[in-house]
Amino acid sequence: MNSIDAIIGLLAKLPGIGKKSAGRLAYHILESDRSYARLLAERLESLHDSIRRCSVCGAWTENDPCPICADATRDGALLCVVERSQDVRVIEESKEFRGRFHVLGGLIAPLDGVNPDDLAIGSLVRRVRSEKISEVILALNPTLEGDTTSLYIHKALQDSPVAITRLASGLPVGGDLEYADRLTLSRSFRGRIKMEF
Repeated sequence: MNSIDAIIGLLAKLPGIGKKSAGRLAYHILESDRSYARLLAERLESLHDSIRRCSVCGAWTENDPCPICADATRDGALLCVVERSQDVRVIEESKEFRGRFHVLGGLIAPLDGVNPDDLAIGSLVRRVRSEKISEVILALNPTLEGDTTSLYIHKALQDSPVAITRLASGLPVGGDLEYADRLTLSRSFRGRIKMEF
């Protein structure tokens, strides 16, 4: 195996990158200025040294606590529970949520060997009991694992005086009823809202 094949093999292990895309990336790096390849290698090398989990929410950060947890202007009564750190970034980019976050680090998936004790559910329960949180928003994917995790969290927090909500799910904007699956249609009907004029 030559060097270019080795790099393509490594890049192809990244999520969402197939062998073709890995090849394009490898050749792009090769054809770029040598300083770009060196900088990329240095940044990858130092990634694990400079980034760690926030001790409060569990998101990846350079500073502990992370900038969101340290921001006193955010609404501490609202806690959005997400599966992964990248979900925090997606929600932040929407600019729709000004509360705080809690990263679970995955979803309950017994067939894959992921149990509740493997996730940050215990620390979520402790946060709800110790902080002045009035609403827990479950922003988990509407999958079997996401639903299982949501149900487990709901049961774990049932004795706490907090509202537990889920993000609405259903038909996407610009979607076509013809292509919607049964579960999506079902959730769309259950999550319907009153039209305001």
